Amino acid sequence: MVYDGYLREFLELSEITVGDRIKVTKPEIEHIGMLLEKPDYSNENTLIIKLDSGYNIGVDVKDAKIEKIESGQKPSIKLDAVDKEFDEKKDNLSILSTGGTVASVIDYKTGAVHPAFSADDLLRATPELVDYANISGRAIFNILSENMSPEYWIKTAQSIYDEINDGADGVIIAHGTDTMHYTASMLSFMIDTPVPIVLTGAQRSSDRPSSDAFTNLMASVIAAKSDVAEVTICMHSSEDDPACDLHRGNRARKMHTSRRDTFTSINMNPLATINEKKLSINDNQVPYTKRGENELSLNDNLGQNVALIKMYPGISPEVIDYYVDKDYDGLVIEGTGLGHCSDEVISSISRATDEKIPVVMTSQCLFGRTNMNVYSSGRHLLAENVIGVEDMLPETAYTKLLWATGQSSDVNEIYDIMRTNLKGEMNTTLSQKYFIKG
Repeated sequence: MVYDGYLREFLELSEITVGDRIKVTKPEIEHIGMLLEKPDYSNENTLIIKLDSGYNIGVDVKDAKIEKIESGQKPSIKLDAVDKEFDEKKDNLSILSTGGTVASVIDYKTGAVHPAFSADDLLRATPELVDYANISGRAIFNILSENMSPEYWIKTAQSIYDEINDGADGVIIAHGTDTMHYTASMLSFMIDTPVPIVLTGAQRSSDRPSSDAFTNLMASVIAAKSDVAEVTICMHSSEDDPACDLHRGNRARKMHTSRRDTFTSINMNPLATINEKKLSINDNQVPYTKRGENELSLNDNLGQNVALIKMYPGISPEVIDYYVDKDYDGLVIEGTGLGHCSDEVISSISRATDEKIPVVMTSQCLFGRTNMNVYSSGRHLLAENVIGVEDMLPETAYTKLLWATGQSSDVNEIYDIMRTNLKGEMNTTLSQKYFIKG
C-alpha cells in the first residue's frame, strides 16, 4: 500500500520511493534502513523501515528529519527455473506446506515475507536441498498455525498418506510453530508410517539474519532420510547452536515465544540430534520405530468435540456444565499438581461421567506424572470415573482423546485406548482402575 496525505507529498517532493535507503533523524535517535510499503494498519504519520538487522520498525515522522542515502533497485523475487534433475541414487522426499514462517520467501521490494506455495519455491530459497534428495511437494493449504483445526489435520494426514503411497521415502511438513505439537501429536495417532514424517518450522523469518528457517529445513531433510520412522518435530537444539533436535511428535512442546530452541521433549530426551548434516541417535534412548517396521495405514476418524479445560483457582462449575450441556464427546482436564481440581467442580465432572462423557486428567505441571491415588481429592475423582494418563502432555491427551472418540462411542473402549501406550506418548500403561457407572 502506498503512503497517503502529508507523507505522500513529502516523499514525492524529496524524490523518495519504496525501496530507497533512507535516514530518519529524531531527537536523540537515528534510524537507517530501506523504506517499505505502508501496511494497511499503520498510523498515517508513520514510515515503515527495514533496518540492517532485518527487523521492520515504524517511525513517527513528527519532529523527524528524513533524507535519502541511496536509491533502491527495488528487486523482487526471481522465479528462475530450479535445477532438480531426478537422480535415482537419491531418496525421494516430499515437502508439504501448511503455511508458517519456514515455508516462505522474501520480496525485497516490499520487505515482506510471502508463503512458498511449491517445492520449487522452497528450493529457490534453499537450493542446497537438491544435493541430498529428489525433492517434490506442494502446499496443502496456507494458514497461520493458530487457525489449525481437526479438518486441516484430516487433510494433512490424507496428503501424507498419498505421498508415501506414491513412493516418498520421507515426508517433511512445513508448519507454523504455535500449534505444531498439536499437529504432530494428532498425526502420530492417525498414521502408521513405514518412513519418517518430520514437522519443522521457524521462529524467525527468512528476512532476518538470525533466521532458523534454513538450518531447520536442512536438518529435517537429513531426518527424513534417516531410520526414525515416526512422526517427529525437528527444530533448533539451543539458542546459538546450529544443531537441531529430533523430538517424538507426541512428547514435545513449544516452551518459548521467540527462542529458536523453543521445542523441548517432555519427560524424555530427544530421539536424535542432527549436527553438521549428520543424524546421531541419542544414547540410552527408548526404542523408536525403524524404517520399514510398519505398514502404511491411515485412520482419520475423529470425534466431533473434545474440550481441553485448565483448572485454576476460582473456576466455576459452569465451565464444566457448558460442555456437558453441549454434549461434548470428551473432556481433558489440565489439573493442578498430581492431577487435582477444585471441590467446587467435582459435582459437574460427576455429571459428565454420568452422561457417559469420558473425562481424562492430566497435569499442568508438564514434567512428572499424574498420580490420583496420593491425595483424597484425586481418589475422589477416580471414584467419579475420571482417569489419569501418567506423563502424557495435555495437548497429547487432547488430540488422543479426539482420535479415540472417533474410534468408538463406548466409554470403556475409549478409556482402554487412552490407557494404552500406542505411539510412545507415555512411558507405561496405567495401573489405575476405573469403573463405569451403570
